[in-house]
Amino acid sequence: MEIFSFLQHTNVAVPLFQLGLLLLVSSLVLLFGWVRLALLVHLTFALYWGYLANREALEPAINKMGSIFVVLYFGFGIVIVILALAGFFSHRD
Repeated sequence: MEIFSFLQHTNVAVPLFQLGLLLLVSSLVLLFGWVRLALLVHLTFALYWGYLANREALEPAINKMGSIFVVLYFGFGIVIVILALAGFFSHRD
């Protein structure tokens, strides 16, 4: 339970440059009408921000939980991206 308390009280930050980059890329992609690609861009940014960008803040909790949770996080994230890509290519409007 103390890990959940740590995660509830930890502040994670997203750099303004990266937020602007996400806004620019997703706006351009949506301008061309590629909604599925915009979803994929948002999924990959969330995967990056969830761990890599805030690794220092989350390191104490990761050390207590073990590395299996990091593997599960990236594993599920990559599986979601792969399934989204497969779904995008299998169904055309």
